[in-house]
Amino acid sequence: MGKNISALQLGIIWQRLTGLMDEVAQTFVRTSFSVVVRENWDLACSLMDANGRVFAQSSRSIPSFLGTMPRTLAAMLERYPKHTLEPGDVLISNDPWLGTGHLNDITMVRPIFRGAELVAFVGSTFHTVDIGGAPNPFAKDAYEEGLCIPVLKICRRGEENSDVVSFIKENLREPLETLGDIRAQFAAYELAQNKLLALLQQESIDDLTAVTDQILLRSENSMRRMLESMPDGEFDDQVMADGFEKSLRICCTVRKKGSELVIDYSGTDAQIDKPINSVMNFTFAYSAYAVKCAFDPASPNNDGGLRPLTILAPEGCLVNPTRPAPVWGRHLSGHYLPFVIFGALSKMMPNKIIADSGSPIWNVYFKGVDRSQRKFVKMFFMSGGYGARATSDGPACLSFPTNVANSPIEQFENQTPMLVTEKSLLVDSGGAGLHRGGLGQRISFKSLSPEPLTFMIRHERVKHPPRGFLGGLDGAAGLDLLDGVKIPAKSVISMQEGQVVTFETPGGGGMSPAHLRERSAVQRDLIDGVVSVASAKRDYGLTESEIKQMLNANKGKSS
Repeated sequence: MGKNISALQLGIIWQRLTGLMDEVAQTFVRTSFSVVVRENWDLACSLMDANGRVFAQSSRSIPSFLGTMPRTLAAMLERYPKHTLEPGDVLISNDPWLGTGHLNDITMVRPIFRGAELVAFVGSTFHTVDIGGAPNPFAKDAYEEGLCIPVLKICRRGEENSDVVSFIKENLREPLETLGDIRAQFAAYELAQNKLLALLQQESIDDLTAVTDQILLRSENSMRRMLESMPDGEFDDQVMADGFEKSLRICCTVRKKGSELVIDYSGTDAQIDKPINSVMNFTFAYSAYAVKCAFDPASPNNDGGLRPLTILAPEGCLVNPTRPAPVWGRHLSGHYLPFVIFGALSKMMPNKIIADSGSPIWNVYFKGVDRSQRKFVKMFFMSGGYGARATSDGPACLSFPTNVANSPIEQFENQTPMLVTEKSLLVDSGGAGLHRGGLGQRISFKSLSPEPLTFMIRHERVKHPPRGFLGGLDGAAGLDLLDGVKIPAKSVISMQEGQVVTFETPGGGGMSPAHLRERSAVQRDLIDGVVSVASAKRDYGLTESEIKQMLNANKGKSS
């Protein structure tokens, strides 16, 4: 089977490929060592053809990883051209400018051979908490941020390269966990190869590239049709990131003509000597993801759907920094990109976008000695509220644009000398509107360790809260506290036994004016404790008598 393949056959093959990659991802997760992979799913698995084009991926994957992987493979093939690769080879790198934008993400790729023919590549990226060095919110350059692994072969002809493994191991505080995750991917690659070769045989596919050509072309045509259905024009927006000593401006101009779309970040502030810079790979990935979400979310996600898209960013700016800029927290600027794009698109297609969410994603790194007197470094993700949508409220505590899962409290407490004393929704944190923004959360951690613990935070949306769109109100800003006293949102702090650190994540922005919201929806929010009486009066214009009537009516139902 080659070029003459029916739509039905192609649909079957596509479903089988997606199922194959889901099985590969599950194999990785089930054999992994770290919580960040096993529970947070901070990973992606992709299948690329012999030309390095992504044509299938695991359903549950981090958007940035999927967008960067083909660009990483292209860089890897410059170091190791295809004719130098052999069955069982595995390439590895975490170079921020070749990969996902910071050292904590490791990308690996294995070529898949059918006999002597290279037919595809299977790749994966995962986040490791420990990458050595001394990462902190005030790093001056990338050299401070940890170990940079150049493009190397970590496996040769199916055997581990002990030299590469050794220098990785000697640079890590918790090598068992990181190397365990690396080796878990070797098992996943073996499964991917066996399953793909079996699929090619069962479907009588003698030319996989001809099949991927059609898959990618259909995705491209779908995206172009969606773009053509929208009006041409030039639309712009800007958003302020909290930054450090001063706020940072991210500018975006969207130029749409026919079936072509240009995203231009000209006017964005210059890169800075703090770890908030987003390398071009990361910028490209989250820009492409935003366009996919807005214009064509239903078609298969692959290289084809990105062909109508051009991303421009001046070299040396915050979203296209030059080496060796510090990039550890590149999401602190990169996660703003979908929202500045949505802000521009709101003038073109207001029913296709969401308001600002309580992101960039919040997390905290805890470091110290655990109950077994072993050193530990653990990360905990905390999502803010999701922005309101054009037709519905934003969900509470749901991350966007990343889609990492929540960390199980019980597992975190089992691995660290800490107790989570509170995890609750923040009343009134969602921006008011015709559709309300999602609520943020309050979560508190108490140290049970006789030894001092250190925590590192790098949080945004503390100075500039998530914006409401089209007349909706802003969500609540975030807040960080130690024993009830406000602390800087980007800091490294030591805490003693018995101290409690509390994080209040930002709420999502509202959509359209609040006075348009149905009274029954406000009543439901009041009853559920999502909105306070004060907010119902101030933001939604309810009178004292209306509120009393609503609450009394609910009491009557309860009795």
